[in-house]
Amino acid sequence: MKKKIMRALISVYDKTGLVELGKSLDAAGVEILSTGSTAATLRDAGIKVTDVSAYTGFPEIMDGRVKTLHPRIHSGILADQNNPEHLKAIADLDIAPFDLVVINLYPFTQTVASGASFAECVEQIDIGGPTMLRGAAKNHGSVAVVSNPNQYPLIEKALTEGGFTAEQRQRLALEVFRTTAEYDLDIATWLGASGELPEWFGEIYTREHSLRYGENPHQDAAIYRGASLGAAGIVGAQQHHGKAMSFNNYTDADAAWRAALDHSEPCVAIVKHANPCGIAIAGDIASAYRAAHACDPVSAFGGVVAANHTVSVAMATELAAVFTEVVIAPGYEDGAIEILSAKPSIRILTCTSKETAPLERRPVSGGILLQQSDLIDTPGDLSAGWKQVAGKSVSEDVIADLEFAWRSIRAVRSNAILLAKDGAAIGIGMGQVNRVDSAKLAVARAGDRVAGTVAASDAFFPFADGLEILIRAGVTAVVQPGGSVRDDEVIAAANAGGIAMFFTGTRHFSHA
Repeated sequence: MKKKIMRALISVYDKTGLVELGKSLDAAGVEILSTGSTAATLRDAGIKVTDVSAYTGFPEIMDGRVKTLHPRIHSGILADQNNPEHLKAIADLDIAPFDLVVINLYPFTQTVASGASFAECVEQIDIGGPTMLRGAAKNHGSVAVVSNPNQYPLIEKALTEGGFTAEQRQRLALEVFRTTAEYDLDIATWLGASGELPEWFGEIYTREHSLRYGENPHQDAAIYRGASLGAAGIVGAQQHHGKAMSFNNYTDADAAWRAALDHSEPCVAIVKHANPCGIAIAGDIASAYRAAHACDPVSAFGGVVAANHTVSVAMATELAAVFTEVVIAPGYEDGAIEILSAKPSIRILTCTSKETAPLERRPVSGGILLQQSDLIDTPGDLSAGWKQVAGKSVSEDVIADLEFAWRSIRAVRSNAILLAKDGAAIGIGMGQVNRVDSAKLAVARAGDRVAGTVAASDAFFPFADGLEILIRAGVTAVVQPGGSVRDDEVIAAANAGGIAMFFTGTRHFSHA
């Protein structure tokens, strides 16, 4: 059964569509009560409106902090119109019920994002708005409540169709509680923000769309967009071509995008099963792609490619010759998308957000782990803070390769060994249960290109054996965190092998 709209309360900060809505309500004979600037906007448009202050007999005070917090307003919102006792109670007090409540809130999150002062942000914490919204949502059996201008067409439709159904009012109420929950969460998160990990936090995620399946076909899955302040990532990337993104496409694309963003020079990262199988920097993006692909062409087949600079026509031409699941970049030269689109299945994404979220979350049984994101130092002289512990002085070219390898190792799952030369990964060993096996894997993948490379290890060498594998293969310099109880043995092995070794004092271990 539909409930006709006879009386409406309107109080909105965002005036989008307000006049048009007011005219429709007025034409339908709906009595309108409103506040402050909302009432003035409606009145200036020739719409009949009653000021809340005139109805309550109590003026707006304290710059509008108190205007709707009055029993005559909230009784009309909360009265169950199917309960005779409620109707008698408000009738005895000359209070009429509302059938429609239209509220949108002060722009708290936008004010914070603008860099406003603390006092200005506090002033944009809405009190009356959430109170009226929640009251009307609780009483959705009697009241339709609208919390966003994009819902105004629903009101227009209800006016022509004789009102809102119970199902429609329930859906509107659900949207209200979601809106106020997100609003309160943003305020609580902002007030509790500090330089430390929070003692309390919450997040709101909205489903973007369902996926065909998860990691495996028997697992249901969906992708959700974070709504918290400062949310960043690839969920909002624009897809230009190809099949819908899968669960594994998203995880690999995210890993590849982050890997590419660890570098300021033109960089391409190729990821397969969450691990890089190639990463390189160069003077132009096409050369970077060529060098990244050369690291492990076998594994690159069916991989995800991320570029931190605009994809050129030259890169697109080379990439189009290789089966690739996804390519993600901040932009594409004219003609590049057309070249890539010749492959029907490749997913082509543009992601303009180059920010990395400051915190990482990992669910565990019964809770969640929260940590600061492992961010590589800003562009500059990374090696300035390193300590050379073995070998002779090395050239600037070797230092540059060591810095590249150290930036790149963050993206590799531990235990991780990355061999590099001329700004490109030559062989990568990852995901092994000991560092010896990772060293063997990196050397094997480098093949006959291993001689003269440098190496990065994401964590210290617990014994000299892993390092000795690299030395025998022809590695000339190594960068690693140091910190093992057997560092002296490892340093001695480096000196005996005639290689340079540097300690960073920081590790980039990735256990996921």
